[in-house]
Amino acid sequence: METLTQLPQLSSREKSAYQNQGYLIPSYRLSEAWVSKMQTALNTLIANNPSVRPEKLVSAHVARAGRDNGEGVRGVSDFLDLAMHPEIIELVSQLIGENVILWGCHVFCKPAHEGFETPWHQDGHYWPIRPLATCTVWVALEPSNIGNGCLRVMPRSHANKELHPHLHEDRDDLTLQQRITQDSFDETQAVDLELEAGQMSMHDVYMIHGAKANTSGIRRTGVALRYMPSTSHFDRSLKPVDGKTGVSVSFATRPLWLVKGVDVCGKNDFQIGH
Repeated sequence: METLTQLPQLSSREKSAYQNQGYLIPSYRLSEAWVSKMQTALNTLIANNPSVRPEKLVSAHVARAGRDNGEGVRGVSDFLDLAMHPEIIELVSQLIGENVILWGCHVFCKPAHEGFETPWHQDGHYWPIRPLATCTVWVALEPSNIGNGCLRVMPRSHANKELHPHLHEDRDDLTLQQRITQDSFDETQAVDLELEAGQMSMHDVYMIHGAKANTSGIRRTGVALRYMPSTSHFDRSLKPVDGKTGVSVSFATRPLWLVKGVDVCGKNDFQIGH
């Protein structure tokens, strides 16, 4: 059985980068065996959901025999295995504290030549977590680079813990239909997070980020694992941007997992959806 001393540790420089810049590409990466396992799971997920755009495979970790996960997707349990990976959870806990809840897993697969754009946005605009607090671990299952629409971030845009106005775009060629107003940031300061398969980035809930469309001949896939500290409440009564995201979600029935520590706030429900 693994002990804490065997789990990966972020360096002080990595922790400072996350706190100061709002994002981090850790030195830790998945093993080749894990990458191979998840690439197989990805192909199964896509095959199981022929009517769902591959950029919108929400709650891919929630697998239910013979039916979808309540959010329009037939999940694959390997994604839950990845989200429960002790090494990833350990890295997250070093950034948000020792009490960690897994609450989401979204696969963003951008097909070659026609992969949708992800508009500039802030995650906190979409989620029923109060106070807002989440670390997203974006794991590259395939190479993600400038050519095929890698994740882009605005350094330090998290610093004031401020949600900026977003405008709704009624378009069917976007991953999300809410775009942050252009006067909220300077796009010339954007940083492209190029990753090899198995590498990952981590970003704060207030970080402004997005991704260009994939017009290249190479598919680009990442899985966003969502973790929150249990000092916050996943408030199922809230419906932020209800019905206007472009992605089918059901926060009222979304299952939560307490993956480390205890539920500090005492309000989170770990029975619903299981």
